[in-house]
Order: sequence, then C-alpha cells, then structure tokens
Amino acid sequence: MTAPTVPSQPSPFEYAPAPESRSIVDIAPSYGLFIDGEFVDGTGESFKTVNPATEEVLTEVASGSDADVDRAVRAARRAFEKTWGPMRPADRGKYLFRIARLLQERAREFAVLESLDNGKPIRESRDVDVPLAAAHFFYYAGWADKLDHVGLGTRPRPLGVAGQVIPWNFPLLMLAWKVAPALAAGNTVVLKPAETTPLTALLFAEVCRQADLPAGVVNIVTGAGETGRAVVEHDDVDKVAFTGSTDVGRSIARAVAGTRKKLTLELGGKAANIVFDDAPIDQAVEGIVQGIFFNQGHVCCAGSRLLVQESIHDEVIASLQRRIGTLRVGDPLDKNTDIGAINSAEQLARIRELSDIGEAEGAQRWQPACELPDRGFWYPPTIFTDVSPAHRIARDEIFGPVLSVLTFRTPDEAVAKANNTTYGLSAGIWSEKGSRILKIADQLRAGVVWANTFNKFDPTSPFGGYKQSGYGREGGRHGLAAYLEGAEQ
Repeated sequence: MTAPTVPSQPSPFEYAPAPESRSIVDIAPSYGLFIDGEFVDGTGESFKTVNPATEEVLTEVASGSDADVDRAVRAARRAFEKTWGPMRPADRGKYLFRIARLLQERAREFAVLESLDNGKPIRESRDVDVPLAAAHFFYYAGWADKLDHVGLGTRPRPLGVAGQVIPWNFPLLMLAWKVAPALAAGNTVVLKPAETTPLTALLFAEVCRQADLPAGVVNIVTGAGETGRAVVEHDDVDKVAFTGSTDVGRSIARAVAGTRKKLTLELGGKAANIVFDDAPIDQAVEGIVQGIFFNQGHVCCAGSRLLVQESIHDEVIASLQRRIGTLRVGDPLDKNTDIGAINSAEQLARIRELSDIGEAEGAQRWQPACELPDRGFWYPPTIFTDVSPAHRIARDEIFGPVLSVLTFRTPDEAVAKANNTTYGLSAGIWSEKGSRILKIADQLRAGVVWANTFNKFDPTSPFGGYKQSGYGREGGRHGLAAYLEGAEQ
C-alpha cells in the first residue's frame, strides 16, 4: 500500500539557536588507560576520537594491548581478593551510592561530553542517559547488602573478575548497566568502551577516583576490537558481558565456549511496533517517533518495523509524515535538536547502503525536506512503505533513523509478522484494549514488550532478548544473577 505524500509546510515559528556551552568540559590532549586506580600509558598505538557532528578531532586515546589488558586483569584480581571481595556488603553499597551522587553532581559535564563524542542530542544525554546511569548505581547500591534476600541462593557469592565490552550508542548508560550490578555483587571489573566513544568512560574513571573507590576495583582499557578480544579471552576473567552486534556476539560465544566463564550477550534487534485500529493515533505516532528516531535509531531495541492495521494505514502514515516534518536535525549541543549526528562514517555508509537496497527492492522511500549540515555524518529521518517481510530493510538491523512499514489485517497476522525475524529483543503494542495487549504480548517472542509506549527504561526492570538478540538479563534483580556464583537467571 503506497503511502500518501504530505507536502512539507513551513513552520510559522523558527527556533532560535539554544546551544549548550562546551566550556564545562575540559578535554585533555591525550588519554591513557585507567588501571589499578591510576591513569597509565598504554603500550599499543593511540587512536583519535572525533566529534561525529563536525569531524573535529577531540583527543587521542591510548589503545590497550594484550599486555595492558593482562595488567588490568591482574589489578582487578588483587582488588577482588584483598579489598573489594572481603569488604562488608554495606560498605560496598556506600561506594555505589557515592558514585551515583557524583554522577548527578557532574551530570551537565557528562551530558555535554557524551553529545560531543557520540553525536546524540543534548536533550537525550541530559534527560535520559545521565539520569538513568545514576539511577542504576543508586538502585544497585541498595541491593549490595541484601544479596542473601535476592532469591538467588542462600549464600550468593561473587564470581571474581568481570570483563565487560560495551557499544558506542549509549556509552555511559551501558557502562552503568554493567558496572553497577557487578560491583554490587562483589566483583571487580575490566571495562572496554567502544573505540569511537571512550570519553565518558574515562571521565567515569575520574569519578571512581573522586569517590575513593579502592584501586583495581574498576579498570578501563580503551581500544578497538583486538583490545576487546584480549579482555574476553583472558584466562583470569570469570565473567564476560557484551553488548553489541550479533556477529561479534557469536565470536565471543565461540571464544568462551568450553571455559568456566559465565557469559551474557545483549545483541541486535529488529523490533515490531504494532498499531491496531483502536489505538489512539496521535499517541501512537509519538510512540513511533520515539521508537525509531530516538538516538538517531542507534538503539538495539528500536521499533524499526512498524506494523499497522490495514484499515488505518493511510491515516497513520499521513500523521506520521506530518510529525516527522517537525523534527529538527542538526547540532547535537543545541537544546532544540531532535535528531543528531550518525556516530561514524562507517555506520552512515551502512545506513545508506541498506536504504538504497530497500528502494531497489521496490519499497517506497519518503524523507522530509530538511537541510543537513555540510560537515559531519548525517542522515535524515526516513520512512519506507510498500515493505514486505522479504525485504532486507525488514530483516536486517539498519541501526539508523530508518523505519520500515508493513500492514496486517488480523491479530494473528500481526503476531506472525512480528515474530518473523531472527531477533527477539523488544516489541510494542498500541491498542485501547488491555485484554488485547496482554493476549498479543503473550504471543510475541520478545524479551521486552511495551504497551502504548516505547523505549522506556527503568533500573528495576530486566532487559534482554531471545534468539539472535542474545541471552541473559540486565537490570532489576535479574541483572545480579549473572554476577553471582550458582545463581540461575
């Protein structure tokens, strides 16, 4: 079904620029590794990290070698055996509370740095990423002295050293998702942030020092894929946690197979956002926009497949096009910006490639009239209609601001199309009938199902997927299980 074309209407009001100041952030000319409570030089070659909105080089960062990773793991092991492991759980909780408060106190600094290094709008880093990161440390600080009452065994014990590899789409938040439960459970950490977004992790290292966290409890080793491989494959790592692409997740699973290491994987997604004919259209459109254009679509649980009941297809698409026409694409540090920069040239090339394939396969591409900046990595919000489940844009994770629209006639068809994917991370349902929502949610093979909303997170709620979206859960009491000896998730 071809989407109607909605002409772009010039806004009667223009937004004056409202940039957040960069002056609150002091970026050093270069950064080393954070090992055993100190910043140290790496033995590998350094690399540059750039602002994706301008392609400006922000700083140079050390790349950790196998020897550097070994040094970090040994520091984590010493800390686990001599200080953090034997420490009273209540005292561990005090450190987590302190970290949480420091994240709040330095929230503006973290938000600006995250937007500079990642490209996401300051509104999102300020209002979502940083507050949620602090909330995770507050939440798990409360669990630290209550592990005997989690329901995961009578005497739960920490595993030891956790090797954690995080992605570039939510650098600080993914750090919090992994570091907070690991520390609350009594483990020590060696963290490898993404190569393109290492700066908020390095600023977090300063927070660890400011909180007087014992040396070696948290170690941060920056670098690319080889550094991550060294963390995952190190013989003295007891637990591996990875968030990222499905292909890399498969490689990690093979590397860990046959070892004593525990593993959790949070991988890709191709979530279905299902809109029934009794849904409140305006509310659903806001949820659709939040589901796919939040963080430029750089979200593993993004609602990238929109399933609309056939009878309301034209109305939904027309309303959606009008709404997308109001989104502002531009400077991530401008408080009026809705869609920021794509994180890297490589990711932008993938988005363009898959979008071109979608058009070549017969889907109809629609983009609003919008002026993109001359420098940096940018892609406009995009809708594809006339999409079938066989199209690559309906099957492959694009990881960008690109929405594929399919239709359905019956609830059974909606469920069949929603589950027709190799992924199983999330889904959304829009309907005024609670009974319908519960019935459909029970049939969806997805780890998280939102009802009349999308992309809402809370530290008390577990998150994770099925099939090629990985296994294990993060968040809630379930997130502690992966870091405790003998616990079942």
